[in-house]
Amino acid sequence: MNSPTERPGRLRVGIVGAGRVGAVLGAALARAGHRVVAASAVSSRDRAAELLPGVPFLAPQEVVEAAELVLLTVPDDALADLAAGLVAADVNVRGRLFAHACGRYGIAVLEPLTRAGGLPLALHPVMTFAGRPDDLDRLAGISFGVTAPGPLRPVGEALVVEMGADPVWIEEEHRTLYHAALAIGANHLVTLVVEASGLLTRAGVEEPSRLLGPLLGAALDNALRLGAHGLTGPVARGDAGTVADHVAAVGAASPEALAAYLAMARRTADLALDAGLLKPESAERLLGALHQPRE
Repeated sequence: MNSPTERPGRLRVGIVGAGRVGAVLGAALARAGHRVVAASAVSSRDRAAELLPGVPFLAPQEVVEAAELVLLTVPDDALADLAAGLVAADVNVRGRLFAHACGRYGIAVLEPLTRAGGLPLALHPVMTFAGRPDDLDRLAGISFGVTAPGPLRPVGEALVVEMGADPVWIEEEHRTLYHAALAIGANHLVTLVVEASGLLTRAGVEEPSRLLGPLLGAALDNALRLGAHGLTGPVARGDAGTVADHVAAVGAASPEALAAYLAMARRTADLALDAGLLKPESAERLLGALHQPRE
């Protein structure tokens, strides 16, 4: 195998776990001129075959042995066992690049491979993949959270650029916080939209998306551009009466949604207070309106 500095520009790529993410990343690397030589998959072979036509499906050990760059795109909880298992199976990993796509991990999770001479990379695409044909196009212009040993940082960042994305450096010790922040933004946004849609349906609205689409689009734009200063609505205005009515109405319609409303409203009040949008006396009245009713 070549050293990182001698490595040819085009790599033989193997994918261990060619599911939603692995198949897309492999296809993106192939589009950039690399050659996907082998993949392993269990339940997602049909989808992977569409994105990786002609690529043979082999056992994980065979995938590694055929490749110079190995994508370890398995579920988060399986990654550590996979890394240790490849070394325990006496697979030759020396000089090969091993890149995983898990957000919560940096390169420490690949330590068994590193000790055996493997070259670790953490390349996490900041995007959600639904297993649809347009997933590959979603890579254009997104960011990847990159963590690597210092000498391999240019390699990891170059691979991200070749896939049409932007590398963002994340220190090893910050990976979990980085991933938690993304989960709050993406996963919790879906929860909020589902809750809002459900309450609108209970209020008799037949197509909640028609109301929420433009409103949430504007709110997201404000938040990204202005931060907490983009806050609007009754909490930011200190309208305790309206908030109290909300608490009563949401509680009657959905006790589960009420818990989320109270938590988010309290945090919104904190942000509005810190940003100077909400006066302390108004915040005090809001806290009274947001007090969890006793059963």
